[in-house]
Amino acid sequence: MFKKYDVIIIGAGAAGIMSAIEAGKRGRKVLLFDHTKKIGEKIRISGGGRCNFTNLNIHPNKFISKNPKFIISALNQYNQHDFIKLINKHNIKFHEKKLGQLFCDDSAQQIIDMLLLECQNAKVILKKETIVSNIEKKDNQYIIEANSDKYLCDSLIIATGGLSVPKIGASTFGYDIAKKFNLNIIETLPALVPLTFSEKILEMCKELSGLSLDAIVSYNKIFFEEGMLFTHRGLSGPSVLQISSYWKLGNDIKINLSPKLDMFKFLENEKKLDPKQDISKIIFKILPKRLASIICKEVGASGNISELSNKLLNKLGNQINAWLVKPVGSEGYRTAEVTLGGVDTNELSSKSMMSIKHPGLFFIGEVVDVTGHLGGYNFQWAWSSGFVAGQYA
Repeated sequence: MFKKYDVIIIGAGAAGIMSAIEAGKRGRKVLLFDHTKKIGEKIRISGGGRCNFTNLNIHPNKFISKNPKFIISALNQYNQHDFIKLINKHNIKFHEKKLGQLFCDDSAQQIIDMLLLECQNAKVILKKETIVSNIEKKDNQYIIEANSDKYLCDSLIIATGGLSVPKIGASTFGYDIAKKFNLNIIETLPALVPLTFSEKILEMCKELSGLSLDAIVSYNKIFFEEGMLFTHRGLSGPSVLQISSYWKLGNDIKINLSPKLDMFKFLENEKKLDPKQDISKIIFKILPKRLASIICKEVGASGNISELSNKLLNKLGNQINAWLVKPVGSEGYRTAEVTLGGVDTNELSSKSMMSIKHPGLFFIGEVVDVTGHLGGYNFQWAWSSGFVAGQYA
Protein backbone atom coordinates (compact mmCIF):
# COMPACT_ATOMS: atom_id res chain seq x y z
CA MET A 1 0.00 0.00 0.00
CA PHE A 2 1.15 3.53 -0.81
CA LYS A 3 1.29 6.25 1.83
CA LYS A 4 -0.11 9.29 0.02
CA TYR A 5 1.07 12.91 0.47
CA ASP A 6 0.60 16.10 -1.52
CA VAL A 7 4.29 17.03 -1.24
CA ILE A 8 7.36 14.97 -0.40
CA ILE A 9 10.68 16.70 0.19
CA ILE A 10 13.98 14.81 0.23
CA GLY A 11 16.63 16.60 2.29
CA ALA A 12 16.00 18.49 5.53
CA GLY A 13 18.69 21.12 5.16
CA ALA A 14 18.05 24.86 4.93
CA ALA A 15 16.27 24.75 1.54
CA GLY A 16 14.29 21.57 2.22
CA ILE A 17 12.94 22.71 5.58
CA MET A 18 12.00 26.10 4.13
CA SER A 19 10.03 24.51 1.28
CA ALA A 20 8.29 22.15 3.75
CA ILE A 21 7.21 25.07 5.95
CA GLU A 22 5.82 27.03 3.00
CA ALA A 23 3.99 24.08 1.43
CA GLY A 24 2.58 23.14 4.85
CA LYS A 25 1.34 26.70 5.44
CA ARG A 26 -0.69 26.36 2.23
CA GLY A 27 -2.52 23.41 3.75
CA ARG A 28 -0.62 20.81 1.75
CA LYS A 29 0.01 17.42 3.36
CA VAL A 30 3.81 17.45 3.56
CA LEU A 31 6.36 14.74 4.31
CA LEU A 32 10.02 15.71 4.82
CA PHE A 33 12.70 13.02 4.64
CA ASP A 34 16.30 13.14 5.76
CA HIS A 35 18.90 10.37 5.77
CA THR A 36 20.67 11.65 8.91
CA LYS A 37 19.83 11.48 12.59
CA LYS A 38 20.55 15.17 13.27
CA ILE A 39 18.71 17.75 11.21
CA GLY A 40 20.41 20.88 9.81
CA GLU A 41 24.05 19.95 10.47
CA LYS A 42 25.33 22.39 7.84
CA ILE A 43 23.39 25.17 9.57
CA ARG A 44 24.77 24.10 12.96
CA ILE A 45 28.46 24.14 11.93
CA SER A 46 28.29 27.28 9.78
CA GLY A 47 29.76 30.60 10.84
CA GLY A 48 31.80 29.03 13.62
CA GLY A 49 28.57 27.70 15.19
CA ARG A 50 26.72 31.02 14.94
CA CYS A 51 25.30 30.63 11.40
CA ASN A 52 25.88 33.44 8.93
CA PHE A 53 22.20 33.13 7.94
CA THR A 54 21.97 35.92 5.33
CA ASN A 55 23.57 39.15 4.14
CA LEU A 56 22.19 42.69 4.05
CA ASN A 57 23.67 43.18 0.56
CA ILE A 58 21.94 40.36 -1.33
CA HIS A 59 22.14 41.04 -5.09
CA PRO A 60 22.09 38.70 -8.13
CA ASN A 61 25.70 39.70 -8.93
CA LYS A 62 26.82 37.91 -5.75
CA PHE A 63 25.90 34.54 -7.26
CA ILE A 64 27.56 32.34 -9.88
CA SER A 65 25.44 30.43 -12.40
CA LYS A 66 25.59 29.62 -16.13
CA ASN A 67 22.41 31.73 -16.26
CA PRO A 68 23.01 34.71 -13.92
CA LYS A 69 19.45 36.02 -14.40
CA PHE A 70 17.88 32.81 -13.09
CA ILE A 71 18.37 33.90 -9.46
CA ILE A 72 16.41 37.15 -9.78
CA SER A 73 12.87 35.74 -9.52
CA ALA A 74 13.46 33.73 -6.32
CA LEU A 75 15.29 36.62 -4.64
CA ASN A 76 12.44 38.96 -5.56
CA GLN A 77 9.84 36.58 -4.13
CA TYR A 78 11.72 36.08 -0.84
CA ASN A 79 14.64 38.29 0.14
CA GLN A 80 16.96 38.81 3.11
CA HIS A 81 14.49 41.19 4.81
CA ASP A 82 11.79 38.49 4.69
CA PHE A 83 14.10 36.05 6.46
CA ILE A 84 15.11 38.70 9.01
CA LYS A 85 11.37 39.17 9.78
CA LEU A 86 11.17 35.44 10.54
CA ILE A 87 14.25 35.69 12.81
CA ASN A 88 12.69 38.67 14.63
CA LYS A 89 9.37 36.82 15.02
CA HIS A 90 11.26 34.15 17.00
CA ASN A 91 13.19 36.78 19.02
CA ILE A 92 16.57 35.52 17.83
CA LYS A 93 19.20 38.17 18.53
CA PHE A 94 21.74 38.76 15.77
CA HIS A 95 24.50 41.12 14.71
CA GLU A 96 26.25 42.32 11.56
CA LYS A 97 29.86 41.17 11.57
CA LYS A 98 31.25 42.85 8.43
CA LEU A 99 30.28 43.43 4.80
CA GLY A 100 26.59 42.92 5.66
CA GLN A 101 27.08 39.42 7.11
CA LEU A 102 24.46 38.57 9.74
CA PHE A 103 25.17 36.07 12.55
CA CYS A 104 23.23 34.80 15.56
CA ASP A 105 24.43 36.38 18.82
CA ASP A 106 24.06 33.06 20.56
CA SER A 107 24.02 29.85 18.52
CA ALA A 108 23.16 28.40 15.10
CA GLN A 109 20.97 25.89 16.96
CA GLN A 110 18.43 28.73 17.37
CA ILE A 111 17.92 28.77 13.57
CA ILE A 112 17.43 24.99 13.49
CA ASP A 113 14.97 25.14 16.42
CA MET A 114 13.08 27.99 14.74
CA LEU A 115 12.74 26.04 11.47
CA LEU A 116 11.63 22.85 13.23
CA LEU A 117 9.03 24.81 15.23
CA GLU A 118 7.73 26.40 12.00
CA CYS A 119 7.56 22.88 10.49
CA GLN A 120 5.56 21.66 13.46
CA ASN A 121 3.16 24.62 13.19
CA ALA A 122 2.71 23.90 9.47
CA LYS A 123 1.89 20.22 10.32
CA VAL A 124 4.89 18.91 8.37
CA ILE A 125 5.71 15.26 9.06
CA LEU A 126 9.47 14.80 9.48
CA LYS A 127 11.10 11.39 9.06
CA LYS A 128 14.78 11.15 10.01
CA GLU A 129 17.23 8.33 9.20
CA THR A 130 15.26 7.56 6.06
CA ILE A 131 17.12 6.21 3.03
CA VAL A 132 15.38 6.72 -0.30
CA SER A 133 16.18 3.73 -2.50
CA ASN A 134 14.12 4.48 -5.61
CA ILE A 135 12.00 7.15 -7.29
CA GLU A 136 9.66 6.54 -10.21
CA LYS A 137 7.10 8.66 -12.04
CA LYS A 138 3.70 7.19 -12.94
CA ASP A 139 0.62 9.05 -14.23
CA ASN A 140 2.09 12.42 -13.24
CA GLN A 141 2.69 11.23 -9.70
CA TYR A 142 5.94 10.27 -8.00
CA ILE A 143 6.49 6.95 -6.26
CA ILE A 144 9.21 6.97 -3.61
CA GLU A 145 10.60 3.84 -1.98
CA ALA A 146 12.25 4.50 1.38
CA ASN A 147 13.11 2.21 4.30
CA SER A 148 11.02 -0.55 2.64
CA ASP A 149 7.89 1.65 2.52
CA LYS A 150 6.26 3.12 -0.60
CA TYR A 151 5.02 6.71 -0.83
CA LEU A 152 3.03 8.56 -3.45
CA CYS A 153 2.97 12.32 -4.06
CA ASP A 154 1.92 14.95 -6.61
CA SER A 155 4.94 17.17 -5.94
CA LEU A 156 8.46 15.99 -5.19
CA ILE A 157 11.14 18.45 -4.04
CA ILE A 158 14.81 17.46 -4.20
CA ALA A 159 16.77 19.45 -1.62
CA THR A 160 19.70 17.11 -1.02
CA GLY A 161 22.51 19.67 -1.32
CA GLY A 162 25.84 19.33 -3.09
CA LEU A 163 29.07 17.44 -2.48
CA SER A 164 30.71 19.75 0.06
CA VAL A 165 31.48 18.53 3.60
CA PRO A 166 30.97 14.77 3.02
CA LYS A 167 31.52 14.04 6.73
CA ILE A 168 28.02 15.40 7.45
CA GLY A 169 26.38 13.30 4.75
CA ALA A 170 26.88 15.07 1.40
CA SER A 171 26.28 12.76 -1.59
CA THR A 172 25.54 12.66 -5.32
CA PHE A 173 21.88 11.76 -4.62
CA GLY A 174 20.34 14.95 -6.06
CA TYR A 175 22.41 14.81 -9.25
CA ASP A 176 21.61 11.10 -9.68
CA ILE A 177 17.87 11.86 -9.52
CA ALA A 178 18.26 14.74 -12.00
CA LYS A 179 20.09 12.40 -14.42
CA LYS A 180 17.44 9.72 -13.98
CA PHE A 181 14.84 12.25 -15.18
CA ASN A 182 17.11 13.37 -18.06
CA LEU A 183 17.99 16.79 -16.64
CA ASN A 184 21.33 18.28 -17.63
CA ILE A 185 24.00 18.74 -14.94
CA ILE A 186 26.56 21.55 -15.07
CA GLU A 187 29.95 20.13 -14.04
CA THR A 188 30.38 20.20 -10.26
CA LEU A 189 33.50 21.50 -8.50
CA PRO A 190 34.43 22.42 -4.92
CA ALA A 191 33.87 26.15 -4.25
CA LEU A 192 34.71 28.51 -1.40
CA VAL A 193 37.67 26.24 -0.73
CA PRO A 194 41.34 26.75 0.28
CA LEU A 195 43.81 26.52 -2.62
CA THR A 196 46.87 24.28 -2.70
CA PHE A 197 50.30 24.90 -4.23
CA SER A 198 53.46 23.24 -5.51
CA GLU A 199 56.44 22.59 -3.25
CA LYS A 200 58.16 26.00 -3.53
CA ILE A 201 55.14 28.09 -2.52
CA LEU A 202 53.97 25.39 -0.10
CA GLU A 203 57.26 25.67 1.79
CA MET A 204 56.70 29.42 2.10
CA CYS A 205 53.11 28.87 3.27
CA LYS A 206 54.29 26.37 5.90
CA GLU A 207 56.89 28.86 7.13
CA LEU A 208 54.19 31.54 7.41
CA SER A 209 51.44 29.21 8.70
CA GLY A 210 48.95 31.08 10.89
CA LEU A 211 49.83 34.51 9.47
CA SER A 212 46.91 36.54 8.15
CA LEU A 213 46.67 39.93 6.46
CA ASP A 214 44.27 41.92 4.27
CA ALA A 215 44.96 41.29 0.60
CA ILE A 216 43.34 41.72 -2.80
CA VAL A 217 43.20 38.35 -4.53
CA SER A 218 42.24 38.50 -8.20
CA TYR A 219 41.63 36.22 -11.15
CA ASN A 220 41.08 37.82 -14.56
CA LYS A 221 38.90 40.86 -13.79
CA ILE A 222 37.35 39.41 -10.63
CA PHE A 223 38.86 40.42 -7.30
CA PHE A 224 38.11 40.24 -3.59
CA GLU A 225 39.65 42.42 -0.89
CA GLU A 226 39.36 40.55 2.40
CA GLY A 227 41.55 38.58 4.79
CA MET A 228 44.08 36.05 3.50
CA LEU A 229 45.59 33.29 5.61
CA PHE A 230 48.77 31.26 5.15
CA THR A 231 48.31 27.63 6.25
CA HIS A 232 50.54 24.56 6.29
CA ARG A 233 48.53 23.30 3.28
CA GLY A 234 48.47 26.50 1.17
CA LEU A 235 46.39 29.70 1.14
CA SER A 236 42.99 30.26 2.73
CA GLY A 237 41.00 33.11 4.29
CA PRO A 238 37.95 34.89 2.83
CA SER A 239 39.66 36.48 -0.21
CA VAL A 240 41.14 33.13 -1.31
CA LEU A 241 37.90 31.20 -0.66
CA GLN A 242 36.00 33.76 -2.75
CA ILE A 243 38.39 33.59 -5.72
CA SER A 244 38.38 29.76 -5.61
CA SER A 245 34.82 29.81 -6.98
CA TYR A 246 36.09 31.54 -10.15
CA TRP A 247 39.63 30.19 -10.56
CA LYS A 248 40.29 27.58 -13.27
CA LEU A 249 43.03 24.95 -12.95
CA GLY A 250 46.26 25.80 -14.78
CA ASN A 251 45.91 29.57 -14.33
CA ASP A 252 47.59 32.10 -12.05
CA ILE A 253 45.92 34.19 -9.41
CA LYS A 254 47.30 37.61 -8.49
CA ILE A 255 47.75 38.72 -4.90
CA ASN A 256 48.22 42.31 -3.72
CA LEU A 257 49.70 42.04 -0.23
CA SER A 258 49.54 45.80 0.36
CA PRO A 259 46.29 47.03 -1.26
CA LYS A 260 46.48 50.60 0.04
CA LEU A 261 50.00 51.36 -1.19
CA ASP A 262 51.75 51.56 -4.57
CA MET A 263 54.92 49.90 -3.32
CA PHE A 264 57.26 51.08 -6.08
CA LYS A 265 56.27 54.72 -5.57
CA PHE A 266 56.56 54.25 -1.81
CA LEU A 267 60.07 52.76 -2.14
CA GLU A 268 61.17 55.51 -4.55
CA ASN A 269 60.03 58.07 -2.00
CA GLU A 270 61.75 56.27 0.90
CA LYS A 271 64.99 56.25 -1.13
CA LYS A 272 64.82 60.03 -1.51
CA LEU A 273 63.83 60.67 2.12
CA ASP A 274 66.45 58.47 3.80
CA PRO A 275 68.84 56.62 1.45
CA LYS A 276 70.63 54.93 4.35
CA GLN A 277 67.61 52.91 5.49
CA ASP A 278 67.89 49.14 5.35
CA ILE A 279 65.44 47.77 2.77
CA SER A 280 64.13 44.99 5.03
CA LYS A 281 63.31 47.52 7.77
CA ILE A 282 61.32 49.58 5.25
CA ILE A 283 59.31 46.51 4.21
CA PHE A 284 58.79 45.61 7.90
CA LYS A 285 56.76 48.87 8.17
CA ILE A 286 54.31 47.52 5.60
CA LEU A 287 54.21 43.73 6.00
CA PRO A 288 54.55 41.29 8.89
CA LYS A 289 58.26 40.60 9.54
CA ARG A 290 58.27 36.94 8.55
CA LEU A 291 56.59 37.69 5.22
CA ALA A 292 58.75 40.77 4.55
CA SER A 293 61.95 38.77 5.10
CA ILE A 294 60.88 36.03 2.68
CA ILE A 295 59.90 38.53 -0.05
CA CYS A 296 63.16 40.50 0.26
CA LYS A 297 65.14 37.26 0.06
CA GLU A 298 63.05 36.07 -2.91
CA VAL A 299 63.90 39.13 -5.04
CA GLY A 300 67.46 39.48 -3.73
CA ALA A 301 66.88 42.83 -2.01
CA SER A 302 69.25 43.48 0.91
CA GLY A 303 71.29 46.34 2.36
CA ASN A 304 70.67 50.09 2.18
CA ILE A 305 67.93 51.27 -0.16
CA SER A 306 70.40 53.70 -1.80
CA GLU A 307 72.36 50.69 -3.09
CA LEU A 308 69.34 49.17 -4.82
CA SER A 309 68.51 49.99 -8.45
CA ASN A 310 65.07 51.23 -9.40
CA LYS A 311 64.72 48.04 -11.46
CA LEU A 312 65.16 45.95 -8.31
CA LEU A 313 62.81 48.20 -6.33
CA ASN A 314 60.22 47.79 -9.08
CA LYS A 315 60.64 44.00 -8.90
CA LEU A 316 60.19 44.16 -5.11
CA GLY A 317 57.11 46.38 -5.50
CA ASN A 318 55.59 43.95 -7.99
CA GLN A 319 56.25 41.00 -5.70
CA ILE A 320 54.15 42.79 -3.06
CA ASN A 321 51.46 44.46 -5.21
CA ALA A 322 51.15 41.84 -7.94
CA TRP A 323 52.41 38.49 -6.64
CA LEU A 324 51.53 35.87 -9.26
CA VAL A 325 50.97 32.37 -7.92
CA LYS A 326 49.70 29.26 -9.68
CA PRO A 327 47.57 26.97 -7.50
CA VAL A 328 47.88 23.27 -8.31
CA GLY A 329 44.41 22.54 -6.97
CA SER A 330 42.17 22.95 -3.96
CA GLU A 331 41.57 21.03 -0.75
CA GLY A 332 38.48 19.57 -2.42
CA TYR A 333 34.98 18.87 -1.14
CA ARG A 334 36.29 17.90 2.30
CA THR A 335 36.78 21.56 3.25
CA ALA A 336 34.72 23.29 0.51
CA GLU A 337 31.82 25.32 1.87
CA VAL A 338 29.68 24.79 -1.23
CA THR A 339 29.51 23.03 -4.61
CA LEU A 340 29.84 24.92 -7.88
CA GLY A 341 27.61 23.71 -10.72
CA GLY A 342 24.69 21.32 -10.38
CA VAL A 343 21.26 20.96 -11.98
CA ASP A 344 21.20 23.19 -15.06
CA THR A 345 18.94 26.20 -14.45
CA ASN A 346 17.71 25.94 -18.07
CA GLU A 347 15.92 22.78 -16.92
CA LEU A 348 13.96 24.68 -14.24
CA SER A 349 11.37 27.44 -14.03
CA SER A 350 12.95 30.45 -12.30
CA LYS A 351 9.47 31.38 -11.01
CA SER A 352 8.73 28.06 -9.27
CA MET A 353 11.96 25.96 -9.28
CA MET A 354 9.94 23.21 -11.00
CA SER A 355 11.38 21.03 -13.76
CA ILE A 356 10.23 22.17 -17.20
CA LYS A 357 10.19 18.54 -18.45
CA HIS A 358 8.54 16.96 -15.41
CA PRO A 359 5.64 18.84 -13.76
CA GLY A 360 5.66 18.38 -10.00
CA LEU A 361 9.43 17.75 -9.76
CA PHE A 362 11.41 20.55 -8.06
CA PHE A 363 15.10 21.12 -7.36
CA ILE A 364 16.21 23.72 -4.81
CA GLY A 365 19.23 24.93 -2.86
CA GLU A 366 22.81 23.82 -3.44
CA VAL A 367 21.91 20.95 -5.81
CA VAL A 368 21.05 23.63 -8.42
CA ASP A 369 23.70 25.47 -10.48
CA VAL A 370 23.61 28.56 -8.25
CA THR A 371 26.56 29.32 -5.97
CA GLY A 372 26.70 32.36 -3.72
CA HIS A 373 29.67 34.34 -2.51
CA LEU A 374 30.96 33.82 1.02
CA GLY A 375 29.01 35.68 3.68
CA GLY A 376 25.45 34.35 3.98
CA TYR A 377 24.59 34.34 0.28
CA ASN A 378 24.26 30.54 -0.01
CA PHE A 379 21.88 30.41 2.94
CA GLN A 380 19.78 33.15 1.36
CA TRP A 381 19.63 31.10 -1.86
CA ALA A 382 18.41 28.15 0.24
CA TRP A 383 15.70 30.27 1.93
CA SER A 384 14.61 31.92 -1.35
CA SER A 385 14.56 28.81 -3.55
CA GLY A 386 12.91 26.81 -0.75
CA PHE A 387 10.24 29.48 -0.24
CA VAL A 388 9.48 29.60 -3.98
CA ALA A 389 9.14 25.80 -4.36
CA GLY A 390 6.88 25.78 -1.29
CA GLN A 391 4.47 28.18 -3.03
CA TYR A 392 4.05 25.96 -6.09
CA ALA A 393 4.49 22.37 -4.85
